Amino acid sequence: MATYRYVVVDVFTDKPLTGNQLAVFTDAREIPEAELQPLAREMSFSETVFVYTPAGDGHARIRIFTPMDELPFAGHPVLGTAFVLAGPLQLPEIRLETGAGVVPVRLDRDEGRIVFGRMAQPIPKVETFDRPKELLAAVGVEGSELPIELYDLGIRHVYVGLPSEEAVAALEPDLAALTRLTGIVGVYCFAGSGARWKTRMFAPADGVPEDPATGSAAGPLAVHLARHGRIEFGQEIEIRQGEELRRPSTLYARVEGSPERIEKVEVGGAAVIVARGEFRL
Repeated sequence: MATYRYVVVDVFTDKPLTGNQLAVFTDAREIPEAELQPLAREMSFSETVFVYTPAGDGHARIRIFTPMDELPFAGHPVLGTAFVLAGPLQLPEIRLETGAGVVPVRLDRDEGRIVFGRMAQPIPKVETFDRPKELLAAVGVEGSELPIELYDLGIRHVYVGLPSEEAVAALEPDLAALTRLTGIVGVYCFAGSGARWKTRMFAPADGVPEDPATGSAAGPLAVHLARHGRIEFGQEIEIRQGEELRRPSTLYARVEGSPERIEKVEVGGAAVIVARGEFRL
C-alpha cells in the first residue's frame, strides 16, 4: 500500500477557510502517472499540485492539475506551493519550475513566518477574441466596458469589463454555453476604478464553475487595465474575488512597461496552511 502525503493551503488570504483552496502533494516522485488526474479529481479543488525534484535551476518542479486536466501554469498553485515548500527554509526567494517556465516567488516573513509572497508571472500574449457576441450572451450581459481580449500566459482567459461592482456580483452566466466556447480556460469579469477592482472568473470547461481567486488572471488584468488607460503602468491594484462563493480573496497585481512592451508582471498575496493528510492506495 502506497502513502501519498499532501498539504491543504488557502491562498490569497490570511484567514483560514477563506481564499482559494489548494492541495500540494509535497513528494510526488512515487505517484504513478495514471493516478495524478484521479487524485486531483478526488480533491475537487480548483487546482492540485504535485511536487518533484527540479529538472533545471529551480528549487522544485511542479505539475498543476484541475479536476479535468493539467495546466502549464496557474497563479494560486504557484503561490500556495511557495508557502508550503519555503516554510522551513530561510530563502528570500523560491524558484518553481512550471510548464510555462521558472517562476520566482519573493517571500516576506514576520518573525520567521511567511506572510506574503509575490510571483513574477510569464508575460502574457494578447489576442483579439473572435466570438464576442457569443461570449456576452453566455455571460448574460450586453457589452463590455473595454475591448474583449484574450490573454495567454500558458493558461488562457478572456476579459469582460462591466460598469459596476454590483453588475459583477449579479452575474448568473450560462455555464453550459461557456463550456461550448472552446479555446479558452476562463472568462474573467471585472469592474472598479483606480487601485481597487472586483472580479469573478468562470471556467466550467475545466471543471471549475467559479474560481474563488485566480492569480493567473490577476496579472493580465493589470496589463489589460494599463494598456487601455484605466491605471498607470507601475501602479499596484488590489483585486477582490470569491465573495459570492463565501471564500473572499485578496490579490495584488502590478505591471511594468508600456502598451508596446510589457516588461514585468507581478502578482502577490498571502496564504495559510490549514490541513495535512495522506492517501493510502
